Amino acid sequence: MVTPTLTICIFALDTDLIHQVRAALDNDRFALTVCQSPTEFIETLSSDWSHFDSLILEVHDDLPDLVCNLHRAKLLLPAIIVTPSCDRKSLQAQDFAPKDCIKSPVTDRAAILSGQSHFYHQAEVTLNLAPEINLEDAVTQALDQFLQLSPSDKASPPSFSSSQKITLLEEKQRLLTEKLKERLGYLGVYYKRNSQRFLRNLSAPEAIDLIEQLQVLYQDIVLQYFDKGGEVNQAIDEFVYLAFFADISVTRVVELHMNLMDQFSKQLQLEGRSEEILLDYRLTLIDVIAHLCEMYRRSIPRKPE
Repeated sequence: MVTPTLTICIFALDTDLIHQVRAALDNDRFALTVCQSPTEFIETLSSDWSHFDSLILEVHDDLPDLVCNLHRAKLLLPAIIVTPSCDRKSLQAQDFAPKDCIKSPVTDRAAILSGQSHFYHQAEVTLNLAPEINLEDAVTQALDQFLQLSPSDKASPPSFSSSQKITLLEEKQRLLTEKLKERLGYLGVYYKRNSQRFLRNLSAPEAIDLIEQLQVLYQDIVLQYFDKGGEVNQAIDEFVYLAFFADISVTRVVELHMNLMDQFSKQLQLEGRSEEILLDYRLTLIDVIAHLCEMYRRSIPRKPE
């Protein structure tokens, strides 16, 4: 099996803690980027968000503001919240078990050190970096928990809209899954869709919001499809990931396409133009359906709930 190379961005002010992290992760599995300035940390992540697989964040007085900036920048990644071993009496690893979630970020350092609350998101791992702690296991735990995270109100920053939570979280989960499972041979991760986020299980307002978002995305795909810029692939990916995690059927996609073509047809008639051009967009529908079917094919069947 190919050994994964995981890219981790670290925010820490404590020099000893940085040395501890480097010593614990000093092998071919990890590529570490250390930032000791909150501004540098946010800029580093923002410049290439998809490059990083996980974060390690030191519990420090600057951390609450840093997390708020992560939220504002819509940056959501697997995370380990660590303190140096000197703080061990006030924070226990709990075998890396997840703790109960709160709805808003913690802003009190003592609350973080007590280990009673989540800070960044529900899937984070919180631990003391004591000598007997296996940081590699903590990284693996953080990745696995993040990949199973659902875009609920408790799982993501409250400032995110429902659609932002779905798109951001599941886009990062997709990138991690592809990197760890396909390119790197990492077998411990998988797609885990949350049935509560399926279209049929959403409330009426949520379902309307989701369908409207899919309509906008599909219209963007159609309008860009024959352009040579190449941005249409990204639009198709975004549409397919949203449809996949909402368990959207191919029939529903066909319905979206037909409704849009009907709108275009009426507009062309009003302008006295031929509707034959709309036949070309059958290729768009075939392309999108092919991507969605491939997504379903690649997904591993979930265990019965």
